[in-house]
Amino acid sequence: MNKSQLLKSLKNKGFSKQILDAFSEVPRKNFIPENLKPRAYEDTALPIGKGQTISQPYTIAVMLQLLELKQKNKVLEIGSGCGYVLALISQITKSKVYGIEIIKELAEKSKQNLKDYENIKIYNKNGANGLKEHSPYDKILISAACKEIPKIILNQLKNNGILVAPVDSDYGQDLVAIHRRGDKFIEKQRIPGFVFVRFVNN
Repeated sequence: MNKSQLLKSLKNKGFSKQILDAFSEVPRKNFIPENLKPRAYEDTALPIGKGQTISQPYTIAVMLQLLELKQKNKVLEIGSGCGYVLALISQITKSKVYGIEIIKELAEKSKQNLKDYENIKIYNKNGANGLKEHSPYDKILISAACKEIPKIILNQLKNNGILVAPVDSDYGQDLVAIHRRGDKFIEKQRIPGFVFVRFVNN
């Protein structure tokens, strides 16, 4: 599958123009190991080292759709890996984007991958407590499988903000979208059938 075929596949699945434009503008091949570049536009997850993966483009598109990103949104991604999703988010929001990656080698590699993005800042630290110093956020994305979403991270959402995360179910994970309404956190959508790497918490 090449880039135009991938974009056509995502378009046929009904994703918005802003999401398709982001996938068009951000080269996935820049975020994967050299030996995998011929497979850059396959609609599948690919290994990026240290037991981690760059997620399947379809899965990423679903997460971005659930986040309901808008220009000027301030966004946090926990488990930012190689930085590809941060770049896609930046392309849509044109605003401040923060990433947390606990694995030092991946954090350093993603900083190199994103060196031309002045609006993206990556922290090499445990993401279990979120990133309080830049909160609150319009949108938060957790890109690793959770047993449950930590309340400390939910509380870093702005009022009317949205958090999206893969949450354990009987068969892999469900992608869950939670909207904040004052002090209440309301599950708005749940899409089953995904498999993510585990949330690394030490």
